[in-house]
Amino acid sequence: MLRLEPRPQPSPLWTYASPVLALAITVVIGVMLFTALGKDPVRGLQIFFWEPIKSPYAWSELALKATPLLIIALGLALCFRSNVWNIGAEGQFVVGAIFAAGVALSADRSWGMLLVPAVLLGGVVGGMVWAGITALLRDRFNANEILVSLMLVYVAIQILNYLVFGPWKDPMGFNMPQTPRFDSAARIPRLFDGFRVNIGVIIALVGVALMWLFMFRTYAGYAQQVGGLAPAAARYAGFSSRKALWLALLVSGGAAGLAGALEVAGPIGQLTPHIPVGYGFAAIIVAFVGRLHPVGIVFSAILMSMFYIGGELAQSRLGLPKSINGVFQGLLLFALLACDTLIHYRVVFKRRRG
Repeated sequence: MLRLEPRPQPSPLWTYASPVLALAITVVIGVMLFTALGKDPVRGLQIFFWEPIKSPYAWSELALKATPLLIIALGLALCFRSNVWNIGAEGQFVVGAIFAAGVALSADRSWGMLLVPAVLLGGVVGGMVWAGITALLRDRFNANEILVSLMLVYVAIQILNYLVFGPWKDPMGFNMPQTPRFDSAARIPRLFDGFRVNIGVIIALVGVALMWLFMFRTYAGYAQQVGGLAPAAARYAGFSSRKALWLALLVSGGAAGLAGALEVAGPIGQLTPHIPVGYGFAAIIVAFVGRLHPVGIVFSAILMSMFYIGGELAQSRLGLPKSINGVFQGLLLFALLACDTLIHYRVVFKRRRG
């Protein structure tokens, strides 16, 4: 029978090359999928991998889509390296958008240049508050953070629906479930005229540099990683597990809330029930494809945003269902998990004893 045996030493080369192999496997399976659906596989791959980068405008849209994925994945990478499993970044993204919208709707132009930073800060606070609930329940009652953070996603969505269908509903919006449009002073400034990409890209890249410095050049970042790799050694060294828990969840929650603020005050410009689009869940794949490293996450965020844009184009140009984007995301994740399994284990055949 077939069994998995641990390898004496995982290959350092394949540890970093396996995402490329996983992408190649995803492409091969994607070709077979397009063929089975009766679509031209070459045209399908062109839509997913060429259309999103064929022009400056396409690159700007790619950057706009990659920004929230990158910011959320950076926070999740710190969580996962700390062995804290925050699966509810989608809920923190939504609550961050709600807090940011609350600031944008209640403020006025008298705030001047402080209005945009206040909107972004509101998003960060919202995400941290929502992640703080998970941290509190884990810290005080040893509740499982996976289940708590995941269930809070649906609570956040219900709060969003209550607001846009109720007290925050635009009275001049033709009965549509949405808030009034934000004042232009509360909108995220764009980088270039004629393009939707905004300063969120710069914020995300600054976040990459800061997260790299924190993880690999600070004592606190070292403590977080030791706590994730060897909890017993961390306790022996005097590192606080409670501090690591709160720091990881608050940072990841704040990052997801910031992404929500950039989304609602950027390309959307108002709060709607369509804010949750799965960025928080997709960012989990982004973090692992990027090997939980800030630089690697940049490239995986670009790849995942290509899947998002390609999935939208495939609906209109090939007549494929909306779920095609989720199919590609799932294929990439499972291919990566399979590759990682074979990095750490080898398949051996052993005869059954009579």
